[in-house]
Amino acid sequence: MRQAGKVVAGAKAAVAQAIKPGITTRELDRIAEEEIRKQGAVPAFKGLYGFPATVCTSINEEIVHGIPGDRAVKNGDILSVDFGAIVGGFYADSAFTIGVGVISPEAQALIDATHEALQKGIEQVKEGARIGDISAAVQAYAEHKGYGVVRQYVGHGIGRALHEEPQVPNYGTPGRGPLLKTGMAIAIEPMLNVGTWKTRQLDDGWTVVTEDGALSAHFEDTVGITENGVEVFTESERNN
Repeated sequence: MRQAGKVVAGAKAAVAQAIKPGITTRELDRIAEEEIRKQGAVPAFKGLYGFPATVCTSINEEIVHGIPGDRAVKNGDILSVDFGAIVGGFYADSAFTIGVGVISPEAQALIDATHEALQKGIEQVKEGARIGDISAAVQAYAEHKGYGVVRQYVGHGIGRALHEEPQVPNYGTPGRGPLLKTGMAIAIEPMLNVGTWKTRQLDDGWTVVTEDGALSAHFEDTVGITENGVEVFTESERNN
């Protein structure tokens, strides 16, 4: 998983560097796939549950699962990109949200808060903690900042499959939920909205948007509990 995480981190860096006004999400998908395969890995999303691309690209009010295509990002947009890779049968999963060109203070504040919410969740990961400790930390920080916390889509266990138990919600109660133990790996992925936490799915059967059309941001990392402590397998430089 450590190697899969390095592949994902490299793909994130390559895509982040390419994002600029006028580039299409299909081109970003091509860059991600080339980078993943160049490193000897397999794209984790392509074909999974029928998904047609290597990455999910979600713009502005789109929360998750946006399908790359001919749409070009423009100055002022915010773009979430979700990545997955497989190395030796093990998976890693990560996402970031980035501003395109010059973005509004509101958009930048949302991106910053979502990234910080992820860090608050990761800080709770340790032997003997509970999933609810992560969930509550994300929710408390996000709601203190005034953001809606998406409830219909959650983080997850990860290892020899992309989505394993336990689920890792971004809301909950401290001290509740499955126990964290050495050897576990989870993907923590807060999704915060400027407006309501409620969502709806578009007719393409994939893209999820905010119910009220407000901006959304998404960050995710794959985290392992090792004998030496917590390790963020997909960690890379901040992409925004």
